[in-house]
Amino acid sequence: MQELEQFRQEARDWLEENCPASMRTPMPEDEVVWGGRNATFKNPDSRLWLERMAAKGWTCPEWPSEYGGGGLSREQALVLAEEMQRINARPPLVSFGISMLGPVLLEFATHEQKLQHIPPIVRGEIRWCQGYSEPGAGSDLAGLGMKAIREGDQYRVNGSKIWTSYADKADWIFCLVRTDTEVPKHNGISFLLIDMADEGVTTRPIDLISGASVFCETFFDDVLVPVDNLVGNLNEGWTIAKRLLQHERTMISGFGLSSGRSNRGGLSSNLAQTAKQYRGDEEQLSDASLRDRIAQFDIDAQAFALTSQRSREEAKVSEGPNATSSMLKNYGCELNKRRYELLLEAVGSQALGWESPEGGDFNQDELDLTRQWLRSKGNSIEGGTYEIQLNVIAKRVLGLPDMTGMLAKKS
Repeated sequence: MQELEQFRQEARDWLEENCPASMRTPMPEDEVVWGGRNATFKNPDSRLWLERMAAKGWTCPEWPSEYGGGGLSREQALVLAEEMQRINARPPLVSFGISMLGPVLLEFATHEQKLQHIPPIVRGEIRWCQGYSEPGAGSDLAGLGMKAIREGDQYRVNGSKIWTSYADKADWIFCLVRTDTEVPKHNGISFLLIDMADEGVTTRPIDLISGASVFCETFFDDVLVPVDNLVGNLNEGWTIAKRLLQHERTMISGFGLSSGRSNRGGLSSNLAQTAKQYRGDEEQLSDASLRDRIAQFDIDAQAFALTSQRSREEAKVSEGPNATSSMLKNYGCELNKRRYELLLEAVGSQALGWESPEGGDFNQDELDLTRQWLRSKGNSIEGGTYEIQLNVIAKRVLGLPDMTGMLAKKS
């Protein structure tokens, strides 16, 4: 305990000295640091903060130090998180490499692959995207058809992926590919890493109803990928895919944690405050029904935050995330959608804006809220649909029989 308190003091001193003042303020959407080969920093302090944290390995505090991580214990990482929260420090880096790929590389990759890919993730030098879903497979992820055929020391890759978030901005993609068509579909899948700069890789943004282009279609036409980029054993990628999905679902569940704890600005950061601002009653929200629903939401959000924290702590002392990530994913996404519905009700007609000239009827926060509400509708689809998560919960958590398989046998 004394050593942990000593670490707390050391972390506190270091943060006080090295975290720039502007990095202790709410983070606007356009200042989020994703890293990558072509990373830009609207705020110069964002680059400085990333460099300092990466040098300590504290962008990934619990990852092994031999791969650039912080090498901290679970207890030390928790202390660091508490000290960062104490000063409202911004996350130095947001990365699919950190939240999804890195953990499975640490579990399944070779030492050489870890040395090649993990340090750049820690330093924010490479931005990753995910290549799972395909146009013809829908929610049947294992029904993918993108092929990787071995030719000497390379794979020739052909096919396409869809809903690849930020693929147009990513440097590398981690993909599920079909490497054997003669076996049951789950058994012929491999996990491959592909450089987006390779010849034959192209992307096309998908315009959403919100007006944003977060998702993309990604095409692979005779792309040659070194055999060394295969992670894990040939045709055993489904095991890696399932593990990565657990990490992804845990990440997505965090959407439900943003209420009340968000360090970003905008109307979505505090429901009660926004409601009072737009309902014109600073002392007490006059609409009793809305007041009750906001209070219930805050209670539910706090309970979810504590449950999520407990789940993360349990995962660290077990074998990592498990099927409970599907429970957290479903609840967190529904909580986030519920938050935006309440925000829209609180803001009223001021949430109907789409464009507004300078000096117009809608400010930027109101315009952003409209788009964020529309974007939230996709939460229950990404990372596996709501219905897919219910299937996982039924089989892996509740231990219910697989009725789909039983019906298939009877037919």
